[in-house]
Amino acid sequence: MRLDPLTQAWTIFSASRPIPPAFGSVHDEPAKESPFVAGREHLTGPPLHTAPHPEWRVRVVPNRAPILRVEGDAARRADGFYDRMDGVGAHEVVIEDSGGSAFEELPLPQIEQIITAWKTRMLDLMKDTRMRSFTVVKNVGAPAGERVRHSVSQILAMATINPLLQRKLQTARDFYETRKRSIFEDILYEEVRTGTRLVYENNGFAVFCPYASRAPFELVVYPKRQCPDFHGLTAQETIQLADVLKAALGKLNRALDHPPYNLMLFTAPTRGLRGDHWTTIERDFRWHIEVLPRLYFRNGVELATGCWLNCVWPEVAAAHLRSMELAE
Repeated sequence: MRLDPLTQAWTIFSASRPIPPAFGSVHDEPAKESPFVAGREHLTGPPLHTAPHPEWRVRVVPNRAPILRVEGDAARRADGFYDRMDGVGAHEVVIEDSGGSAFEELPLPQIEQIITAWKTRMLDLMKDTRMRSFTVVKNVGAPAGERVRHSVSQILAMATINPLLQRKLQTARDFYETRKRSIFEDILYEEVRTGTRLVYENNGFAVFCPYASRAPFELVVYPKRQCPDFHGLTAQETIQLADVLKAALGKLNRALDHPPYNLMLFTAPTRGLRGDHWTTIERDFRWHIEVLPRLYFRNGVELATGCWLNCVWPEVAAAHLRSMELAE
């Protein structure tokens, strides 16, 4: 059993987990007609952002079935014994390509445009002072929640701080108050120092399989520069992030034959409403990305205990991923 230092969740490693995976390659899934290809712009509505190019390659549009909306009251209210609030937020779709290419198959300049779109839309959504937290989610394959076979990601803004981010923020702050160091800095130092779980790195970022990986071949992307906010990404770091994402996802696809996965970006919430609460966040928290392959159903043991079950040790997964050649 291994403990995730950020979330305090345990992972049970056991070789008795069924193999092969329950879910196969996303290439084996039946493809439906995509509304996101060029020529069908009327199906998605007016763009909120378009990457500069003679013919668009990256666009951001409102989600036509949003789980949160800007209309409503962001105040929390009592509902008898319980608490409730309106579903205030924003839900947008980033169309990452006008054709049918997968994210990791795109040229680096286009991946940079996608990253820039994430950053640009977050900055715009922050103008609404009700919005507290922001995330990017990318679902690949039906087991990961993908509804249409197309390279897209989603930007979600919430009028509250979700529990997972809250837990990471609290852990980071407690660690800093005790040791006067960032937990992210210590994790990154350990992974680069040992190298046993390191998959890929450049001057700006490192990709590794986390010590308490929740699923086989889970990946985490850490920036090497301390910064709590994804929107603080520099132009040079945008280029470097595009490189590590293309390399890491390419290696993952070659190792597991294009598995379904969720990509999740975590960034610090807005600050200012409770300035005293965030006195060390610039030094203790660091934005980061997690890539979680979806190879199995979550079973009753995991749901009942809150622990994850994993049959592949991260050291083994990282060694195999390092051996995967990068695409030309």
